[in-house]
Amino acid sequence: MTTEALSVTTTVPASADAVFTVLADPASHAVIDGTGWVCGPRDGERLTKSGQVFRMGMYHANHPDGRYEMANQVREFDPPRAISWEPGTEDAEGHLSFGGWIWRYDLTPGADGCTEVRLTYDWSGATPQAREVMKFPPFGVEHLENSLRHLAALAAA
Repeated sequence: MTTEALSVTTTVPASADAVFTVLADPASHAVIDGTGWVCGPRDGERLTKSGQVFRMGMYHANHPDGRYEMANQVREFDPPRAISWEPGTEDAEGHLSFGGWIWRYDLTPGADGCTEVRLTYDWSGATPQAREVMKFPPFGVEHLENSLRHLAALAAA
């Protein structure tokens, strides 16, 4: 059986509420990003519920356009325990389409005021079209480790 997910866990020296607050603010995602691809939010709204869509400016040298936009839909919103979103695209008419991969953060509060955070990149639902275009995973586990290191620094500040 082939695993179609990468997952890393770390302890963040901040409360689960503080960590969740950072994750629910798309303005912090460029700072957290371990790949360097996320440029910044296109919308100014904080994440508040499942189903919410937030757009992010992106850059990747191997993308046909270099700069592009992702329309992410929040799949799980359970403060301060879990948050996830599925990246996708939005056409000119506002229709969303998704490639089938998900970013997910699971938070477990510790008795010492710290929080165990597990970050998972799951591409098990990737569409055949996405698999034709992309190699999964498009990065190594070190990018998730970088993301958690950045998240820890931001949440602890």
